[in-house]
This record gives sequence, structure tokens and C-alpha cells, in this order.
Amino acid sequence: MSDDTPVRRPRHRGIYLLPNLFTTAAMFAGFYAIVASIGGRFSEAATAVFVAALLDGLDGRVARLTGTQTEFGVQYDSLSDLVSFGLAPALVMYNWALAGLRDYGPLWGKVGWAAAFIYAACGALRLARFNTQVSVIDKRYFQGLASPAAAAVCMSFVWSMDKSGISGDDLCFVMPFFAAIVGLLMVSRFRYYSFKSLPVGGHVPFAWIVVTVLLLVLLFLDPPHVLLAVFSVYLLSGPAVTLWGVAARRRLHHRGAA
Repeated sequence: MSDDTPVRRPRHRGIYLLPNLFTTAAMFAGFYAIVASIGGRFSEAATAVFVAALLDGLDGRVARLTGTQTEFGVQYDSLSDLVSFGLAPALVMYNWALAGLRDYGPLWGKVGWAAAFIYAACGALRLARFNTQVSVIDKRYFQGLASPAAAAVCMSFVWSMDKSGISGDDLCFVMPFFAAIVGLLMVSRFRYYSFKSLPVGGHVPFAWIVVTVLLLVLLFLDPPHVLLAVFSVYLLSGPAVTLWGVAARRRLHHRGAA
């Protein structure tokens, strides 16, 4: 080998500050949501989870734009998601409504924390499944409700009720079913559109701009109820799209058999 042959340097495996700073900020927002819910500030707690979702959407984009993607960042992001979209919503719902079930006896108290745990465990399972299937799944769709969207449904519900003067004690018998159903949707096989194929940097129909402006105005007027409506529709879209696809395939099969 000639002495003039360039020597390939080992690939740098360092930790980059900028994307991980966004990830840390998202995890801090999730942690603050837990602390705020313990203090009874449930609207603040719900808002903090939405801030975490916003920051979570930025860290990956910042890493791709700056060329600072690392395996460390991927794993750190998953742990941050578990705190912000698994543990935080579960504990906010517990402190807001599920803990009130203890007043109806020990059994009901166990139902309350069990429902919160089901949600948190499903969030962890959803993240683990996503990490193991990220290279083989159709990027246009999520398998199961994504944990940030699940957290958005739950926190917009808590935020809306709190702003409307409805306490968690009034809904303590509803929340176990609500938490468990949203949690199970995360580990379901329902297909949810991921929005990753939207032409963010290209041309879009003019109607999209109009819809975006109207949505921003509505968010300014009444953020919690608008967010609840939007994410509730998204939550229902998974079962609706999946069942419609199954029905369409069955119709085609019957036509082919005929």
C-alpha cells in the first residue's frame, strides 16, 4: 500500500447538542406536566404536553437539516417520548380524575391506577414496536395511534373539561374507559395516516391554505375545544379507514369470485 493513500478516519459517534437540546426540552415539558398536575394546575399540565409534542416534532427535523442524526439521538428521543406522551398523560389523568375513585372504596381505587398504568404501558409498547418496525413499515401510515396523538386526545379532553368548569371527580367513572381505550388504540393494528407524505416544501392546493387559516383562527379563539375536536376525528379515522379498507377488499373478493 502506498504511503500516499488517504486513511479513512473512524466515523464520529459523538453527541450533538442542538437536536438533543430540543429532546431534553420536550422531556422537561412532560416532566413539568406531571408536577403541574400534582399541584392541581391541569390546564397548565395539558398545555405542557402540547409544548412537548411541538418540541418533539422539531428535534428530528433539526437533526436531519443539520446532518446530526445519531443512534444516541434516536434512543434518547424514544425515552423522552415515554416520559412526555406515556407517563405524563397517564399521571395527569390520574391526578385529575382517576385518583377520585379511591373515595368509592379500595377496589375502585385500584381501577383508577390500573387504568393509568394501562395507558402508560401501552405507550411504552407502542414506542418499542415502532422502533423495531421503523425500517419495514409503510411510512405513509402508522400502525396504531401514535403516542403524541394519543397524548393530544387525552390532554385536550382534560383541558377542555377543566376550562368548562367540569371537574375530574364528575368524570371519574368515565376516565378508566377513556384512558384504557386510547391506550389500546396505540397498540392496535388500525392504520393512521402519518402526514409524512404531505408536500410540505412543494405546491399545495389553494384550499389547503384556506383551511389552515380557518384552523388557526379557531385555535386562537378556543384552543382546548378545537384541539379536542381535531384529534378526536383523527383518533376515529384509524378504525374508520381500516374497516373501510377491509370492506372494500371483501367486495372485490366477492366480485372476483362471481
